[in-house]
Amino acid sequence: MKVERGVWLFIIALTAVRLALLGTTDLEFDEAHYWMWSERLAPAYFSKGPGVAFAMRASTALFGPSEFGVRFWSPLLGAGTSLLLFYLGRRLFDDARAGLWAVIGLNATPIFNIGNFVMTIDPLSLFFWVAAMLSFWCALERSPRFSWKWPLTGALIGLGFLCKYTNAFELLSVIAVLTFIPRLRVEFRRPGFYLLLLIALACAYPPWQWNRAHAWATLGHLRSRGGIDEGFGIHPTELLSFIGQHFLVYSPLIFAAVAVGVVALWRRAQQQPRRLFLMWFGLPVLAFYFVLSFNKAAAPNWDALAFPSLGLLAVAFWRERMEGSRGWRFAAAGALALGLLMTIPALDSDILHSLGIPIGRSDPSDRLRGWKSATGALEQLRSEVESK
Repeated sequence: MKVERGVWLFIIALTAVRLALLGTTDLEFDEAHYWMWSERLAPAYFSKGPGVAFAMRASTALFGPSEFGVRFWSPLLGAGTSLLLFYLGRRLFDDARAGLWAVIGLNATPIFNIGNFVMTIDPLSLFFWVAAMLSFWCALERSPRFSWKWPLTGALIGLGFLCKYTNAFELLSVIAVLTFIPRLRVEFRRPGFYLLLLIALACAYPPWQWNRAHAWATLGHLRSRGGIDEGFGIHPTELLSFIGQHFLVYSPLIFAAVAVGVVALWRRAQQQPRRLFLMWFGLPVLAFYFVLSFNKAAAPNWDALAFPSLGLLAVAFWRERMEGSRGWRFAAAGALALGLLMTIPALDSDILHSLGIPIGRSDPSDRLRGWKSATGALEQLRSEVESK
């Protein structure tokens, strides 16, 4: 109970800070784009499902069309994802400290902190992914008795899909878990799995119908974004770029720790259902974008859904070493501290400018500033032209 209370206090305090910072920068242009969608609600859009538009419509209805109103859900979704990951870790390893380390690691990761400040499809997608993962595990725990968590899992996967189409991989993860854990194969003969599947597929109907009426525009967009609209080639430098970006946005030590932990536990996971469960909720997404990056490097947030489960695996691996070695505990503290230090300039690069560090157009927060002043300058120019 003490660990659980500490996690709640940590997340509440962190969320309060994030909420207080929401209005300190201009909207990033993806956020502005999604806000325009929220003013024109539809079953789907050219590149995405309708989830982010409906979420922004709800928050701006409450707080108005402001930076705070557009971004309101992002810190709350981050808090929800953290809590869900804590309870999943506690259930899987029968130890609240496993969930605690997972929450700390997640909130020390630069890409997660940035995702809890700006409102894009990623906070929604990650929240529904982890929620479905926890719900699915709870359903398996009650087997062979039927549980309402089977249809709940289907609904969570479907809602995630409406936010980000990558969430469809979670159906593949569910099927892989039931297939490769021998004692769970019996679930294919029970109604729970098919109810899950039916509800998830029903949620996919609105985007499918919209795309059918719009010449499958989203498929063309996704082919272009993935770099396969003109064929598929092997370009090793693109793959290296993909891997290198992960070291940057996840923090070098945190990403290295996850990679080492997952590789080290790969063989042992084959005989341990709980670890195999986590492995299959990370590998399909990661493998897909790894292969895609041979042709063109995928953005590091595209496979972010793989890292909650793989992060829990890494916690299982490194916790054993930290408990027996003070040196590993210091190394873990250093990795977390580095992640937090990398987060600060990513959100506010003026800190680097004040230290005399030139970053030019590689400024990580460049997309969050300057829009209001640029608009003011254009408005003044328009006024002068009209007066002439």
